[in-house]
Amino acid sequence: MPKYSSDTFPPLLLPRAAIDPGRRQFVRGLVAGGVLLALGTRSNGARANGAGAGLTGSDFELEIAPAAVDFTGRPRLATAVNGSVPAPTLRWREGDTVTIRVTNRLDASASIHWHGVTLPYDMDGVPGLSYDGIAPHSTFTYRFRLHQSGTYWYHSHSGFQEQTGIYGPLVIEPREPEPFAYDRDYVVMLSDWTDEDPERVMAHLKKDREYYNLHKRTLADIRNDRRVLGRAGARSARQMWNEMRMSDRDLSDVTGYTYTYLMNGHPPAAEWRAGFTPGERVRLRLINGSAMTFFDVRIPGLPMTVVAADGQHVEPVTVDELRIGVAETYDVIVAPPADAAYCIFAQAIDRTGYACGTLASSENLRAEVPKLDPVPKLQHVDMGMAMAAMTGQMDHGAMDHDSTDHAAMNHGAMDHAAADHGGSQPATDHSATSHAGMDHSTMSDSTTSHSAMDPDASATPVSHPATERGPGVAMRAAHPQSRLHDPGVGLRNRPWRVLTYGDLKHLGPPPDPRDPEREIELHLTGNMYRYMWSFDGVRYSHAEPIELTYGQRVRFTLINDTMMNHPIHLHGMWSDLETGDDSQFVRKHTVTVQPGQKLSYRVTADALGPWAYHCHLLYHMAAGMFRVVSVR
Repeated sequence: MPKYSSDTFPPLLLPRAAIDPGRRQFVRGLVAGGVLLALGTRSNGARANGAGAGLTGSDFELEIAPAAVDFTGRPRLATAVNGSVPAPTLRWREGDTVTIRVTNRLDASASIHWHGVTLPYDMDGVPGLSYDGIAPHSTFTYRFRLHQSGTYWYHSHSGFQEQTGIYGPLVIEPREPEPFAYDRDYVVMLSDWTDEDPERVMAHLKKDREYYNLHKRTLADIRNDRRVLGRAGARSARQMWNEMRMSDRDLSDVTGYTYTYLMNGHPPAAEWRAGFTPGERVRLRLINGSAMTFFDVRIPGLPMTVVAADGQHVEPVTVDELRIGVAETYDVIVAPPADAAYCIFAQAIDRTGYACGTLASSENLRAEVPKLDPVPKLQHVDMGMAMAAMTGQMDHGAMDHDSTDHAAMNHGAMDHAAADHGGSQPATDHSATSHAGMDHSTMSDSTTSHSAMDPDASATPVSHPATERGPGVAMRAAHPQSRLHDPGVGLRNRPWRVLTYGDLKHLGPPPDPRDPEREIELHLTGNMYRYMWSFDGVRYSHAEPIELTYGQRVRFTLINDTMMNHPIHLHGMWSDLETGDDSQFVRKHTVTVQPGQKLSYRVTADALGPWAYHCHLLYHMAAGMFRVVSVR
């Protein structure tokens, strides 16, 4: 087992010479654009699919190299795999042993991580943990046996290469027939592209957390608040946000100000299209391969039946809309009834842009693209506040701000620690014979008002580790709730059904029915003003590995002390999300934790080695929200 060190992560970043760092106007890809070079591949058995050229088999040759692209009307250089952005779809078969030779033509180290695939740690593709990375102008050979099937993806784990183009779909065909039928199969990969150098994006965020925020409040918003809440109510609401120095519209760190949103590499003006014959059942493999963007996906006029989440079969559930977090995948079945065109509409969570495509029975048919929804606003529930605050009382005491005088409401910058607790600190480890404190939502469907969520959640305030007292932590949620039936900000009270984690049920018996032997509690922490992100207030460079014993069943409890959604990904092992029923779990490789939320999932430590554990928002991971889980 190799030694690992914080000094080896992140590895060298891409050279920036080819990227124009100039600030540009808001672009949503509403110009003709795309990859300037052919989406060619060089492998056996290439075939067309929804994300460019596809490769099928068990033996592959991949090449990482610069490629010219134009998604916004201005030529740029990307890092492409076999000349393609996204990278080619790889189609494997369960039970096979695959061999992938990856040649790096860059002048910097590179890597490829097989997201959601269970494999030996030395094949996982994380520089500093799995191996040293793929050196410039060299070849590395991945070889491993496939023990699963489903929809996954692959991407670089070196610097910001994922943002600049190294990401692609991965489909593992099952050995046995699947529990649902379909006639056509399309990959729908969502991503975000910026013409800026990602290092410059990071520098902007470090200097000004709202640099990319298009929806700052204006005088018109104040006037509207007065009409709705009255003068006193509007003043009280603004006082709360201003004194906490927070924004109720701070939904995404990086927005459509710099991002162009892509579907299978196509900006909205150069829509991706797929065909069907009326009466056919069409499988759409939705993959969020973006660096920083949550997408809300719907197909107006066409319900979607979710049949798999993160590659694992679930009991079918029919919805009209779903939120797909960064790195998550959902397989849905749609059945267009007649000759028509349907818009696959994926709007960013902050409503600053969208990706779209068309599912049509004829090349001549076009679907109307919906308008972007109004900008959502964060609410009390998203701050982990008590029920009193959620029902209209400004319960500032529910927010814990480092010895702040709440009577005087002197929140300042929400950064009241006197020193940076940067010393080594392991995760909080609890005895885990029961989990009575976990509160499960009583909501019957996703359209119920969020004020009805988890009525008893405020009964047991959460404790916080001492390491959260420092400049890297701007807030702490005193009353986080599980909210499994909460679709999240911007999707509450929709007039149609929206998917929630509470709707998902693993198809079949629990993969591992054992009760957990340990409980590890981790807080997701950050300071937007300083753009610092961490677990328990401890950035990766100062954190000790989380040590597990091979074969252990462990409960991880995550408490989100920030006002951002965090997609948390554990490499090498499955995360079985607890739903309140010990006989039923949701098996995932990436779990999104909403603002002010508390979630638990169980992990079987069945994979030896050091494994990455991190937020999959690329700039959050780079800023420190990363740990190592070591199974010995």
